[in-house]
Amino acid sequence: MASHEYETVLYDERNGVAWITLNRPERHNAFNHQMQREMRTIWRSLRFNEDVRCVVLTGAGEKAFCTGIDRMEQMGGDEGESTDYSIVGSHGGTPFHFNDPGDNLGPKSCDLWKPIIGAVNGMACGGAFYMLGETEFIIAAEHATFFDPHVTYGMTASFEPIHMSGITPFPEIMRMSLMGNYERVTAQRAYEIGMVTQVVPGDQLLEAARFCAEAIASQPKLAIEGTVRAIWGAREFGSRAAARLGYAYVGLGTSDDSIAEGQKLFESGTRIEWRAR
Repeated sequence: MASHEYETVLYDERNGVAWITLNRPERHNAFNHQMQREMRTIWRSLRFNEDVRCVVLTGAGEKAFCTGIDRMEQMGGDEGESTDYSIVGSHGGTPFHFNDPGDNLGPKSCDLWKPIIGAVNGMACGGAFYMLGETEFIIAAEHATFFDPHVTYGMTASFEPIHMSGITPFPEIMRMSLMGNYERVTAQRAYEIGMVTQVVPGDQLLEAARFCAEAIASQPKLAIEGTVRAIWGAREFGSRAAARLGYAYVGLGTSDDSIAEGQKLFESGTRIEWRAR
């Protein structure tokens, strides 16, 4: 088991799983500049961490997973580092040099292709979608809610709902984005539309995530990461284009050692204790 010290994030490793907990509960786990830096460091370092095969991402406390950017810091922080939408044109003088927080917060944006499970323990809104939209799947506590407040505050909802559009039907992500603060999607509704794969009582959330994460981590690493990359290819390129690259994903994500590891389990006659969902 390994652990590391960060200012805004709790990090721990056990049984092949990295547990990342956004740790600013007094600010509803909103991300500031420091959290952006720390999350980027974590995602990039996990690319080369052979001890970790799967990741669980959650938030501290029971009220919120993450409520997006810390607007209090945004209003009083270092303008040179600001990610404020209202000063888009100030970065290099044109809108094309916008500092997008998602470049630091999202695992795929940081080129990490190990599976990430989102364990949503409360409110998840706005900038939280930078992270949730780049997970492999989400498990939610019964009291979790999802919403996007951008338009209510006069800002275009863009990056965040785009990230979530891959796991949310078009009219649902559009409604969430246009309704702003006037409506929240419950965990049950999120499950009904396929945005969330499982809803559990709050005190069972981490156990549900642990079961999935440790099961994934127990299987051949190369096959898992190859599968992640292949299915993301379908999301990024469309299913037909991705299917034409299927041979490449299989070739890169399959090896003699990986097959031997799977075959060893098969030949051992080990009975896997599966769960219904």
